[in-house]
Amino acid sequence: VAHEINNPIGFVSSNLGTLGGYFQQLAAMLDAYHEAELRLGANETTGRLQRLREQTELEFLMEDIPILIKESKDGIGRVAHIVKDLKDFSRVDSAQQWQLADLQQGIDSTLNIVASELKHKADLVKRYQPLPPVECLPSQINQVIMNLVLNAAQAMGPERGTITLGTAHQGAWVCIEVADTGAGIAPENIKKIFDPFFTTKPVGQGTGLGLSLSYGIVKKHGGEITVSSQVGVGTTFRVQLPVKQSVTL
Repeated sequence: VAHEINNPIGFVSSNLGTLGGYFQQLAAMLDAYHEAELRLGANETTGRLQRLREQTELEFLMEDIPILIKESKDGIGRVAHIVKDLKDFSRVDSAQQWQLADLQQGIDSTLNIVASELKHKADLVKRYQPLPPVECLPSQINQVIMNLVLNAAQAMGPERGTITLGTAHQGAWVCIEVADTGAGIAPENIKKIFDPFFTTKPVGQGTGLGLSLSYGIVKKHGGEITVSSQVGVGTTFRVQLPVKQSVTL
């Protein structure tokens, strides 16, 4: 899908660049015509040209067309960036194999994918510390981050909250934390949240599989995922992963 989208993005972007060049040439030609019109003075032909300039709002078009071209190029650039983020998120250019990955790049790509879900619910705060490359299945770790961030967004009440993403490096381990200022999780539910199909969301708003799948992915990586929460204050999920897969807990 990313490849199929990139093809039209490429030629539309190229065409917009060519169109911008053509317009500059036409603008220079129109300026030359206008200078010739002024030198000819008032007559029937120049009067008709003046009326045409007014009817077509030529001065407005000369100002607005470059703006429209620029906005269109910016829009195409944004689409290209989204496609890149989707590719980074899913790692479509890579086989599903263990590889060294930049986790923070994956986190940022994932945040761009879910940005529309967050923007009306919470402010995002990043507290990154430098991380080494981590041996992992990058698309699966991105899936874990997406599940945790979406859960954090859905935990927000009517008031806008804050979601904080932090990373840390501790010896042979890296740590990712997703903290929210949402409703919190009741103590009796804490032990159940990683169970398949368990959800506190209203019917139709959650399958109860996101955290269960995330738990399985983290365990497959030889890591740990834990949660701490206080009702009415917020929740923090902590994911701990080995830098190398030879490390065991």
